[in-house]
Amino acid sequence: MAEKKKQENKKTAEEKTQEPEKPKDSTKELIETLQRVQADFENYKKRVEKEKKEFTKIACSGIISEILPILDTFELALKNTDDKEEFTKGVEMIYSQLFSTLEKIGLKPIESEGKKFDPYLHEALMQEESDKEEGTVIEEFQKGYLLNGKVIRHSKVKISKKKEAKDDKNH
Repeated sequence: MAEKKKQENKKTAEEKTQEPEKPKDSTKELIETLQRVQADFENYKKRVEKEKKEFTKIACSGIISEILPILDTFELALKNTDDKEEFTKGVEMIYSQLFSTLEKIGLKPIESEGKKFDPYLHEALMQEESDKEEGTVIEEFQKGYLLNGKVIRHSKVKISKKKEAKDDKNH
């Protein structure tokens, strides 16, 4: 009996020493798994950044190929600088060609004059007393633009403010 108890105690002691090893093994496995996941995530981030750069290059090449005909027209206009009237027509044609190309890729001018001031679209540089409703854009200093519905440049404008009533105390 005493020997049987010794064997049971020995088994219990062995079981106790083996039990902590299992959590150590699982902790080690978890750490290794975490390290693999972290390395995979770092590789993913690098791959996404590389793909973003490639996409930007492709997008830029598309825009440039749209603008190349305008560059050709510029060269033609610059060759005809002797005739001022033809040169002016050439520059007007270039402006029109450039503007329509930019519209095709999503550029849209912000309409300002006569509109209500909108801080999301306009940047007020000045205020001036006017007969118009307060906060109305009365002059546009620089045109603003939207690209696919997002403001890329605010319109720089002058807005109206109410005329101050002059009190005549001399009467």
